[in-house]
Amino acid sequence: MSSPRLTEASLHAARSGTVLPTYDRGATKIGIVHIGPGAFHRAHQAWYVDTLLHADKRWAISALSLKSTTLRDSLKDQQGLYTLVELGAAPRARVIGAIRELLVGASDAEPAFARLTTRDTRLVTLTVTEKGYCLGAGNVLDLANADITHDLANPGQPRSTIGWLVEALRRRRAAGVPPFGVLSCDNLPENGRVLHRALVAFAQVRDADLARWIEAEVVCPRTMVDSITPATDDALRARAQGLTGLMDEWPIQREPFTQWVVEDLPAMRDADWQSVGVTLAKDVGVYDRAKLRLVNGPHSTLAYLGLLRGHESVADAMRDEQLAQFAERLMAEDLAPSLGDAPGLDVAHYISAVLARYRNPGIRHLLSQIAWDGSKKLPVRLTITIGEALRAGRPIHRLAMPIAAWMRFIARQARAGVPIVDPEATRLTAVGNACTGEASADVARFAVFDSVLPPALFGQPELRRALETAYARLATPHSALTAELSS
Repeated sequence: MSSPRLTEASLHAARSGTVLPTYDRGATKIGIVHIGPGAFHRAHQAWYVDTLLHADKRWAISALSLKSTTLRDSLKDQQGLYTLVELGAAPRARVIGAIRELLVGASDAEPAFARLTTRDTRLVTLTVTEKGYCLGAGNVLDLANADITHDLANPGQPRSTIGWLVEALRRRRAAGVPPFGVLSCDNLPENGRVLHRALVAFAQVRDADLARWIEAEVVCPRTMVDSITPATDDALRARAQGLTGLMDEWPIQREPFTQWVVEDLPAMRDADWQSVGVTLAKDVGVYDRAKLRLVNGPHSTLAYLGLLRGHESVADAMRDEQLAQFAERLMAEDLAPSLGDAPGLDVAHYISAVLARYRNPGIRHLLSQIAWDGSKKLPVRLTITIGEALRAGRPIHRLAMPIAAWMRFIARQARAGVPIVDPEATRLTAVGNACTGEASADVARFAVFDSVLPPALFGQPELRRALETAYARLATPHSALTAELSS
């Protein structure tokens, strides 16, 4: 007998062990409009909201896709319900009931504006990727962007996220309704400030008074989000059905770890977000730096060293005891000191949590994917820290190792004829093919990538020596860490 489709009526048939919403969904009010309801939102913010709804019924979600009909078509018959599978050692299924409404801006413009302008809607959250903000140089609004020029000419039929938000705010102001708060949940530096500036810039072209009102009244807290969310595939659909006994058109999956840090502003005190695990922080930047340096930096380290040592995934690399020990020492002794004062963040606990995430056997995070775009990732993940360590007089020999491993990786890929995935792929391939294995000459060849090795930094003899030593040791990757771990 086939499994029933996931709906409110079939929840009673869910298998034992499935976590279900125990609140009355019909008694909830929609208090949040989320623009860009992809997998990450449904695995992350909607999970927090689902937890909150058990105690506070005011915060159900209206999911607004600006163009795509996929989510609406997939979840409409499921009344917005879907399955979240947490990928721990023993996978666990939870049915999320936070999404009460599914709208598509292209066809539901007036219902969407009605939802955005109602007094009950107090927050608008966004996961629209960096591209969705229509930014130009300096992360300011690109007024020449095609969607922005369209929305300035046709404010009632917007295409861009910024156009939607400003028109909704204009309508609220005209109706005497206070503005909603807007939370960017995208990995955009200074996301709240960048968003606020873009809203004001767009409004300034339309109406100077509206722009002044938005600048003074609209709150855009900074945020930081973190959780690995692999894409949905047929294997996940089968796994979700096996766990719940219910057929779900579009389940989602993520690691058990999840983090949501929001700037502690009065707008965020209207609900007890902290009770469901949201961190309200005066300085979100501390958490941004911690993620960049203690999650992303070691990720790149594991990728390049792990690939050279024959591993495929992060969990595989962490089963390499030497490599795992090296990563932990790098985090504790080299990366953590670069954070400076970190009020509210238990750095030792954070490192332990990150290492546990890396070891999670339920997540197969490929090192080859993490290795993509190294010329763009390494400058912010490691190069900045190396420069700070040199200025502070801290050792850099461990920090140099992943940079040298990147060089060895590029040379190996180029010689093997394997395409390099990087914006600088052509130049990297040429440099990799020119490498001979001689440390001094090869390291010097990579100096042309001045984002990774800025001239002022590469010109320091201490860094040059550290890179050459690490590069030479990596000629034999399986013994390369021995000297580092004994120092």
